[in-house]
Amino acid sequence: MEKTREKARVLMEALPYIKEYYGKTVVVKFGGAAMEREDLKKRFASDIVLMRYVGMNPVIVHGGGPQITQYMERLNLDVRFVDGHRVTDAAAMEVAKMVLVGKVNKEIVSLINSHGTLAVGLSGEDGNLLVARKRTHLEGKGEVDLGFVGEVEKVNPEILNNLIRDEFIPVVASIGVDETGQSYNINADLVAGALASSLQADKLIYLTDVDGIYRQLEDPSSLIPELTTREAEQLIQGGGLSSGMLPKMRSCIDALRSGVRRAHIINGTVDHALLLELYTNAGIGTMVRA
Repeated sequence: MEKTREKARVLMEALPYIKEYYGKTVVVKFGGAAMEREDLKKRFASDIVLMRYVGMNPVIVHGGGPQITQYMERLNLDVRFVDGHRVTDAAAMEVAKMVLVGKVNKEIVSLINSHGTLAVGLSGEDGNLLVARKRTHLEGKGEVDLGFVGEVEKVNPEILNNLIRDEFIPVVASIGVDETGQSYNINADLVAGALASSLQADKLIYLTDVDGIYRQLEDPSSLIPELTTREAEQLIQGGGLSSGMLPKMRSCIDALRSGVRRAHIINGTVDHALLLELYTNAGIGTMVRA
């Protein structure tokens, strides 16, 4: 009986959050170890389905860097990075599209749809969702050619708005296209921030491999539960963030300045991390606010 009462208490704790977020759009960047472990992928899918059934509008953005590397190595293609950016020639671009759109995206859609016909997979090329431009990378006194690595120039959110209106869950692979039809590989953290801004999402959530933002990188006890955009900028300028966290934090700042209400960086390896953040009083991870 006590276990039954505890379940009731949990549901009642979630009620005000269910009411607050009903009808609101939440952009979730799915990445890190959560993408590689089958148990975590299944829990992520069930969390997303629950969010949809209680009235939220989740939009998922994903990359797939480790999977792209694995396939490139199988094909004996050169794998090279510059400051964390994959150097993407024509062959690497084809592999990236094959892996992100043809494999990773379909796996996520399939896991969600195992609970019912809810998810629709697409990339930034579909409906010109993500109009891209070639990314310029400066190193030292010169410019480094990263190949077909892009950044978001413009978002055309109509296709997402139509899917949300029809109660589908969009799952977006981080591939963009320029006005000539050339495809570009885009950092999924940046895509998530751009989509959240364009959709005027209530929340932007990054699933990572760590518990959040730390004041001291090697000290888990220095977790920062809440930051303002000004404090986040100070962390960036002070070199207090890892290279993998920088694009997430910059995307959070840009999204918040574009009207997104809250941004969160949470540990995707924690069981039901999304539900803990959204529907409990304590929440988890680091929240960034304007």
